[in-house]
This record gives sequence, C-alpha cells and structure tokens, in this order.
Amino acid sequence: MKQVMEQLGLKALLKIDPEVAHGLAIKALKMGLAPTPGPVTSSRLATKLAGLDMPNPVGLAAGFDKNAEVVAPLSNAGFGFIEVGAATPIAQPGNPKPRLFRLSEDRASINRFGFNNHGCEAIAARLSKRGTGIPVGLNLGANKTSSNRAEDFATVLKQAGPYVDFATVNVSSPNTEKLRDLQGPMALAALLDGVMQVRGDTPVFLKIAPDLTDQDLADIAKVATDARVAAIITTNTTLDRAGLQSQHRDEMGGLSGAPLFEKSTRILAKLSELTTIPLIGVGGISTGEQAYAKIRAGASAVQLYTALVYGGLSLAAKIARELDALLERDGFKNVQDAVGTDKARWL
Repeated sequence: MKQVMEQLGLKALLKIDPEVAHGLAIKALKMGLAPTPGPVTSSRLATKLAGLDMPNPVGLAAGFDKNAEVVAPLSNAGFGFIEVGAATPIAQPGNPKPRLFRLSEDRASINRFGFNNHGCEAIAARLSKRGTGIPVGLNLGANKTSSNRAEDFATVLKQAGPYVDFATVNVSSPNTEKLRDLQGPMALAALLDGVMQVRGDTPVFLKIAPDLTDQDLADIAKVATDARVAAIITTNTTLDRAGLQSQHRDEMGGLSGAPLFEKSTRILAKLSELTTIPLIGVGGISTGEQAYAKIRAGASAVQLYTALVYGGLSLAAKIARELDALLERDGFKNVQDAVGTDKARWL
C-alpha cells in the first residue's frame, strides 16, 4: 500500500517546484508516509567500513535530510547507512531561490543551495536523540561569511561529533564561493589537521569533486593518507554540462544524477590506484547494476540521492536487493570481494 502511495505521490511531486517538493517529501517522512522495509541485508551485503558495521553498502548521500529531521524513517528505508547535513556553525538561509532545478530529460538535477541549514547546534540536538540503528554521518560545511572556513569544519565536528558515527569534510561543493580552493594540498592538509584534533573517536571522511586533474587526485590521495582519513567520498556534483538536453542545462550550480555516472566512476577508479583508503562511490546511481559497477571500479560502498527524485525512496531497498542478486550471480561471498575487480575498464 505504501509503495502505491509513494508512486502516486512521486508523480504529483514531479509536477511542482522541486524545492517545494523536497519539503513535502520531508513532511511525508515525518508523517510515516514512506516505505519502511528496514535495513536490507544478507551475508553478501553486510559491510564493514571505517570500523562501522553496515547491513548493506547502499547509503543516502548528504543533502536530502539537511537538518537531521527524519533520521529515524530514513534508517528504515532500506539503506545501509545515511549521511545528513551539510551543517555549518551558524544557521544560514543559503543562496536566493530558485536554486534547485530538475533536468528530467537527463535524469539529473542542478542545485546551488549554498549550505542552507539550521546550524550545527540545532542539528546536533536532533542527532543526540536519534537512538541506535544503521550508521549515521554528518556532512560538515563552512559558513558563507566565515573569515576562517577551515576552522568552521572543526567547530561543527566538535559540536555534533558525539552524536554521529562518522563525519564528512565537504570541500567539494561548488555553491560556496572559493570553497573548492580548500582541496589544494596545503589548504587541505591544514584543514584536516584541525578537524583531526577535535574528532575524538569519530571517523573522518573526505568528499571530493569530480572536476579534478590527475595531479589533483595524487595530491589529495597523499594528504588524505597522511591525515589518516577513514574514507573518501567520490564524488560531489560537477560543473560540467556536456551532453545535457534539458532547458535548465545552463543554470549555475552543481550537476548531479545520471550524466555524472561515467565521470565520477573514472575518478573513483583512478583514485583507487593511488590510495588504499576505502572509497565511497557517488554519482548517477539508479540501479543495482550501476551500484555494482561502482563497487567493481573500486568503491567499498555507494551513496544515492538524485535517483530518488525520479524513483522514490523505495529505490534504496530495490538497489540493495539487485546488488545482492548480482553478487550471488557472480559467485562473490561478500561485497568486499568484488571491490575493484573491474577497475581496469575505467582507467
């Protein structure tokens, strides 16, 4: 019954302003109007990453539940782990609207939100009440008006770290001016040093952009290794607009969804050649086959977001089950045995 309601609701949401639709989706989750199959798992899907036990390697990317308002229902939607945020030290409204665009012909989205959120104090308060369940992480961001953006990441982690299972340093959003400059080796090393000093026992992940050169990747791999980053999320949205069909293709902001799949997977495979740090593949996943391709290209886990706009929240459980069937078909006893087994295809 819930799946029928979800499909009807999805059709309606796709006809209205995308940011309004997102707000309604959050409200529906608060009301219990969402598929709740519970974490999908099997002996093949069970994953250990950065010391965290995940029922399956299919996660929810940051940006959907920016303010940690619906952690409980999302934890029962079939994901193996979820990431909320991004959170900044001080609440901020983000960039002017409209700032989210559906590219339906391309199965994609462009956003220029600019880290709109309620601030880390409010978000930490919600996370402190989340209870137990699948691993939950927080995406760390910097305020637009901050005089010391590197320090902002440590500030958020210090406030919210006790209530999350991992934290992600996000220096790869294209929607806060000059934020991506922090991906440079010297700036990134200094930023990560500050974060590591306040992390306690919280594993720290790093989220990178897809618009990086081979030298950029080599620099990031070295800095992340030296800083003892627990995982690298590969990748955030892109500024590339090649091949898009939608009327919104020239909007400013980060592009996510289907067009990002090949680009992000190539970055993933290249990075897996440069480091032994576990990688989380993100970008354009909408099927079990695509999740499997990311894993075989070098990812230990994957994350979704934009595909849910077009396929609904039940897509998470569907992808996990499809992935399980593919692992069984190919004789893998566990998903970790498949990591990187088809890397050469993407290099």
